[in-house]
Amino acid sequence: SLNIALISFSLGDPETLVQHPASMTHSSIPECDLHKFGVSPGLIRLSAGLEDAKDIIGDLEQALSSIHHLV
Repeated sequence: SLNIALISFSLGDPETLVQHPASMTHSSIPECDLHKFGVSPGLIRLSAGLEDAKDIIGDLEQALSSIHHLV
């Protein structure tokens, strides 16, 4: 549900990016070994970009509120 943040394998861009390491950057590591790297199945990594902070926060709030009923 994010509108500003983009899904990306690399976190080196100037835009706000998100990734799910367990299924992206660390997907080749056996699930039983992921904990050694501090990677859990629920980990989401966020790299804040150069957008206005209020816009990033608003985007995260609206995305989280859209899944609030699932929790």
